[in-house]
Amino acid sequence: MNISPKQKEILDVNITPLIDVVFLLLIFFMVSTTFERESEIEIMLPQATTDKKVADDFVMQVTVDAEGTYYVNNKRVINTKLTTLMKAMQEVAGDRKDPPIILSADAKTPHQSVITVMDAASRLGFVHLNFATTRTPEEEQ
Repeated sequence: MNISPKQKEILDVNITPLIDVVFLLLIFFMVSTTFERESEIEIMLPQATTDKKVADDFVMQVTVDAEGTYYVNNKRVINTKLTTLMKAMQEVAGDRKDPPIILSADAKTPHQSVITVMDAASRLGFVHLNFATTRTPEEEQ
């Protein structure tokens, strides 16, 4: 008769395969993640329900940030004077008589800044002016 207690086996949990799987998942998610390209000019566009695309190979992009600073094709205009803005727009337009213009103004832009861009475009004879907006979430019906 064997009265001595049995020697208990020590339970050992090997977590090495678990760590390998976690690292593989981490690498998979790092490789498959896409990054959104951020604009250098930070603006928050107003919202609208319609979306119209401009079908032209050349588009003049005029941006106004929340402080009222102007950018023509992502190049900052020196000051906020109408004549300076007109010169910058004419320089970008080159020999084009009426290029389509997309005006991207921050939702908190002063109203006068937007009117100044419209006035500059009008004085130069540019009549194809579009406003950039973001889409509003459609209401459930």
